[in-house]
Amino acid sequence: MFEHAGLAFGLLGAGLAACLAGAGSGIGTGYAGQAGAGLVTEDPSKFGKVMILQVIPGTQGLYGLVVFFVAIMRMGILSGSLPDLTIAQGLQYFAACLPIGIGGLVTAKYQGKVAAASVNLLAKNPDHWSKGMILCITVEFYAILSLLASMMMLLQM
Repeated sequence: MFEHAGLAFGLLGAGLAACLAGAGSGIGTGYAGQAGAGLVTEDPSKFGKVMILQVIPGTQGLYGLVVFFVAIMRMGILSGSLPDLTIAQGLQYFAACLPIGIGGLVTAKYQGKVAAASVNLLAKNPDHWSKGMILCITVEFYAILSLLASMMMLLQM
C-alpha cells in the first residue's frame, strides 16, 4: 500500500519547488508588466528598461526549476526505473525542496511589487532607474538564500 510513498513525497517536494517558485515569478512579473505597459504606452522608448525590471522577478521560477531537476536527478528518476525511496528519504527530499518553493513564491511576489514601483521611478525620473534595479536586487538576495538552502540539503543526500 505504501510501496512508493517515499517517492511520492520526494516528487511532491520537487513539484512544489518548481510550481510555487514559478507561480511567484508569474505574479511578480505580472505586477511589473502591468506597471510597465502603462509607461510604455506613454513613452515607448523606455521599453528596454521596463523589460529589464519586469524580468528580474522571473529568476525565482528558474531557481525552482533548477531545484526540481537536481531533486529528481538525486532521487534517480532519470535512470529509467522507479527508485525505491523510504518514506524518510522521500520526506527529506520534500523538506529540501520547500525553501525555494516557499521562498521563491514570496520573494518573487514582493520583488514584482518593488519592480512595479521602480517602473514608476523610471517614469518620473529616468536618470535614477538603476536605483530601482538595486532595490529589486535586494529582494533577490533572499531568493538566492532560499535556493542555497535547498541546494545544500539536496547535495547532502
